[in-house]
Amino acid sequence: MEIELLPLVLVLLASFFQGTFGLGMKYMAPLKWEAWWLIHAFVAMILVPILWALLVIPDLFSVIANTESTVLWLAAFYGFLWGVGGILFGVSVEKTGISITYGIVMGLAASMGSIIPLFQIEGAISQPSFPIILVGVALLLVGVAITAIAGVQRDRLKAESSAPDKAIKLGVFIAVASGVLSAFLNVGFSNAALVAKVAIDQYGVGTQNASLASWVVVLLGAFLMNGGYAILRLAQNKSWGSYNSPSSRKAYTWAIVSGIFWFAALGVYGQGAALMGDMGPVIGWPILLGLALIISNVWAYRAGEWKNAKKPFTILLMGLGVLILAICILGYSNY
Repeated sequence: MEIELLPLVLVLLASFFQGTFGLGMKYMAPLKWEAWWLIHAFVAMILVPILWALLVIPDLFSVIANTESTVLWLAAFYGFLWGVGGILFGVSVEKTGISITYGIVMGLAASMGSIIPLFQIEGAISQPSFPIILVGVALLLVGVAITAIAGVQRDRLKAESSAPDKAIKLGVFIAVASGVLSAFLNVGFSNAALVAKVAIDQYGVGTQNASLASWVVVLLGAFLMNGGYAILRLAQNKSWGSYNSPSSRKAYTWAIVSGIFWFAALGVYGQGAALMGDMGPVIGWPILLGLALIISNVWAYRAGEWKNAKKPFTILLMGLGVLILAICILGYSNY
């Protein structure tokens, strides 16, 4: 395989994992949400990232110890902010529905998660790829908006009643906050590049594998929020007994599998972005989320979620077409 194509192939593979891991959320029962989520978050944000990183970076903890503490704290803080965004996502879904929330969050997370790292790069505006990236990100936003409209129209066909306008407006506001905060997962990864640099310069780790050290730091902050919130819910709802629910083996299995897939997406994406150079997080992130949206809709179609919704499905195809065009433009901007 040509080395120039490897980064893009890795991001494409990561998109498959990102668009697929959510299937496991359909199999939470009989576990309570918070019981399932604590297992999922621990596997996705602590266990798999650390084990994978240790496999390729035996001196992982020395790498982290030799990185400036301000870099570590800031990267972990960005991960924590992303965790807050994830919790707000669930709140917004309850008020507005999955389609509106998903569209807003994906659009803002993809665009801001790309633009913020872009402007953190010295001389970014003078880069020849700068206008191409802006066009790609703008088209990505259009594609996400069209798919969100398709989802809303599909939900209206299936819904017997709609939520009050006040609840929807509040839900949209929360979704916007969620989208902005969700972008900080990639911002954290971009700002944790100095962790990877220590692994490369001082421990001779390859560029591709060194990116895994960055994720370990960012996701410690992410787990602090996600795991902490799940434990709080377990205590408030007195639902620790959920772990003893009969016939819960399938729920446990899917919590673990979806956790593995979730970090597989980030780990492989990080490797691809690292090989793209300084512009990797800028270009790779919107490609990752745009393709993941396409893949998740493919799974939704196979599950029959677009059945008897011909007009919304036609709109969806238009949105996916725009997303594919945006992804091609963003991919081109790296070459």
